[in-house]
Amino acid sequence: MIIVAGGVGSRFWPLSRRKRPKQVLALAGSSSMLEETAARVRGLVDDENVLVVTSETMAGGVRKLLPWMPARNILAEPVGRNTAAAVGWAALEVARRNENGVMLVLPADHLIKHRKKFLGDMSRGLALAYHQRRLVTFGITPSRPATGYGYLKAGKLLEGGLGGRQVAAFYEKPRLARARRYVANKNYYWNSGMFAWRADVVLEEINKHLPALGRALARLDRERSRGRVTKAALSRIYPRLPAISVDYGIMEHSDKVAMVPASFDWSDVGSWDVAGESWPEDAHGNRSRDELVSVDSSGNMVYSGGKLVALVGVDDLVVVDSGDALLVCRKDRSQDVREVVTMLEKTGVKRLL
Repeated sequence: MIIVAGGVGSRFWPLSRRKRPKQVLALAGSSSMLEETAARVRGLVDDENVLVVTSETMAGGVRKLLPWMPARNILAEPVGRNTAAAVGWAALEVARRNENGVMLVLPADHLIKHRKKFLGDMSRGLALAYHQRRLVTFGITPSRPATGYGYLKAGKLLEGGLGGRQVAAFYEKPRLARARRYVANKNYYWNSGMFAWRADVVLEEINKHLPALGRALARLDRERSRGRVTKAALSRIYPRLPAISVDYGIMEHSDKVAMVPASFDWSDVGSWDVAGESWPEDAHGNRSRDELVSVDSSGNMVYSGGKLVALVGVDDLVVVDSGDALLVCRKDRSQDVREVVTMLEKTGVKRLL
């Protein structure tokens, strides 16, 4: 299993920072999302077969959160180059250990309920990937016309009895009117960003659709010492890898793509308004994990780090206190919190990044 935990999580500022990104924070539960992701698949995958792709700055934090993980299983990127590079490097490591090894690729920032259903769907996806040499994605039945998710259109049912379907098309984040049409059509699913494939197959598809990345990965694989890619090689080669997502670079072009419809509850915890949906709720729809007093206020989400917060006459706000910074925004603008990080970068306020 591959856990991808390299993002900065700028939409979760001010709590998420470069050295403490959202994956290591307990935003939706009592444990960090990284810990919850790893725990979710323990039993399906042996501990020595769980790898994490993360950043150099986060590698130490990963070791502390997952002390049972062998050090060689933490792949620390010197610079982020998006998911195609992360998946490619992980595939090299898997193929070195087992040339027919099958990979389950999971982002570290998903909230998933019904673990038994989740493991059943993952098992079907892995079997489909292994026996039919498919690139498998997991489709989520839309519960609302979300405009922040990508969609995929399911095609015909595949043979083999595993419940897989061909993927007819991928669609990027739509406008609201189009999202409503997708939800009304039962053949459209949210693209979960979770994948299953054989290491050799995904490397073949990288070489076919992203040849520059394939050549660079081959150079990286040759630069090994004692079985591991050297740090010097990573520093020299990795920053030159193409920065492109596995969705754009491979999935939207390959003829091997299949989908397993998910039976479990799923949420991509991508912004404060989504994270807050799992917090305790009062009679007026305010959600908070801390002590909250509400007067004529409704629909707010509050994270205060233990402080009491009082709300008077305000609705549909996100309020986050990290101790050294305070965020207040409309709930429908929570996707734009990353613009604050952009402004801080431009003005040189590095201590808050």
